[in-house]
Amino acid sequence: QVQLVESGGALVQPGGSLRLTCAASGFTFDFYPMEWYRQAPGEERERVARITIDGSNAIYADSVKGRFTISRDNTKNTVYLQMNSLRPEDTAVYYCTVRIWPQDHWGQGTQVTVSS
Repeated sequence: QVQLVESGGALVQPGGSLRLTCAASGFTFDFYPMEWYRQAPGEERERVARITIDGSNAIYADSVKGRFTISRDNTKNTVYLQMNSLRPEDTAVYYCTVRIWPQDHWGQGTQVTVSS
């Protein structure tokens, strides 16, 4: 079965950096685009970034452009989210997801807290 396991979340000070990792299994990883979403308390889930099958193209939410970078390693079935210049408003649970029709699959999430 499809499994997505996120890791790398932590408490970090404003201006700091984190790299999130999502380890995928149970499907042919390099057949599918991958995405990162986040959800802050009391807010709707928001798409942060999306990367194509071969990693050649990515799109970002306006709120993270220029600060976050999504990447993938198809040899390791892993997708990453490098987050720089973190702000308190980046505080959220971060999820990786893959859409394998007709279902969206989600990991359990990893908590990122940006606070001094």
